[in-house]
Amino acid sequence: MNAPAAKPVEAASPHVMNTYGRVPIALSHGQGCRVWDINGKQYLDALAGIAVNTLGHNHPRLVPALQDQLGKMIHSCNYYHVPGQEQLASKLVELSGMTNVFFCSTGLEANEAALKLARKFGHDKGIQRPQTVVYEKAFHGRSIATLSATGNEKVQKGFGPLVEGFIRVPLNDIEALKKATAGNPDVVAVFFETIQGEGGVNAMRAEYLQQVRQLCDQNDWLLMIDEVQCGMGRTGKWFAHQWAGIQPDVMPLAKGLGSGVPIGAVVAGPKAANIFQPGNHGTTFGGNPLAMRAGIETIRIMEEDGLLENAAKVGAHLKAALQREFSGNPGVKDIRGQGLMIGVELSRPCGVLVNRAAEAGLLISVTADSVIRLVPALIMTQAEADEVVSLLAPLVKAFLAEA
Repeated sequence: MNAPAAKPVEAASPHVMNTYGRVPIALSHGQGCRVWDINGKQYLDALAGIAVNTLGHNHPRLVPALQDQLGKMIHSCNYYHVPGQEQLASKLVELSGMTNVFFCSTGLEANEAALKLARKFGHDKGIQRPQTVVYEKAFHGRSIATLSATGNEKVQKGFGPLVEGFIRVPLNDIEALKKATAGNPDVVAVFFETIQGEGGVNAMRAEYLQQVRQLCDQNDWLLMIDEVQCGMGRTGKWFAHQWAGIQPDVMPLAKGLGSGVPIGAVVAGPKAANIFQPGNHGTTFGGNPLAMRAGIETIRIMEEDGLLENAAKVGAHLKAALQREFSGNPGVKDIRGQGLMIGVELSRPCGVLVNRAAEAGLLISVTADSVIRLVPALIMTQAEADEVVSLLAPLVKAFLAEA
């Protein structure tokens, strides 16, 4: 039986602050990599809540675990020990090779904590005005500090004065990094995403990551790697920097760690693990029992079901299929990314494709104006990847053919 024709959702309630340019649909429920709107129309979800829904929707083992936790305790507070924190922290330490974890609720909070760690690290060494190296096209959040670390003037506009203490450099250029920091005793850290998400799915090269690790060691700087979007198995390893065989000193996480339950974490190695002491940092919601259970169960299911291997395999299949489909099309400038984090860069701004794709039954996003971003759940099958291509390719070709 066919679902009824979808009717566009009217404008948002006048009582909801107007902060998002929304697609005119309202989602009702989901199953696996499929979602349905309130009118019954089905969509293939290639966005996964922007790399959040690691296990897709309504996972048969995650949902009962969360229901069990809801019946026990949702929130206590950090006045008390939370057993799930120790369990999840222990697992993240095992997967990362690092030593300690601080839990919060979002990627922004995790990045904010990382920036505070860098400043405290500097002050503890007697540096009064510590400086952190950040990157062009970076995106670390929308608080005043993370906005200042972000490399996007468009999202910074209207929020000055920005926070000082940042040195900005281009991606994958070790000489530019050395030149920007030469003779500067106030540098305390280098901070970047292994693969930029909002910046357009731009990857740091393995050799560059290794060079930065070496430079940080030589200068006693913290290497801080934002794995909020590209971590948690998305590239086929637990954390994207692991492809380069390096280890950071500080690693913010969020998004996919809780499969949809808000959670953030800052994982620290020996150099950074003891910088914060009681009173230096805190959170009300961070590390709550529900979020901890979500993180524990997400990782358990990922391991049991081989989802890192699936992300690598299905991601390579999807990328190759897109490359075949758009081969020789001058309007497609690049197809890049790793695992199930793929960007298709077009020759001109293509934001209209978000709505057109939704009309065709496919959920995507466009970032950096001209890059189609695909970050589906890590449970996606090869057949579903092929379906993504079959839905997306005609839309892209038609768009590029327009005058």
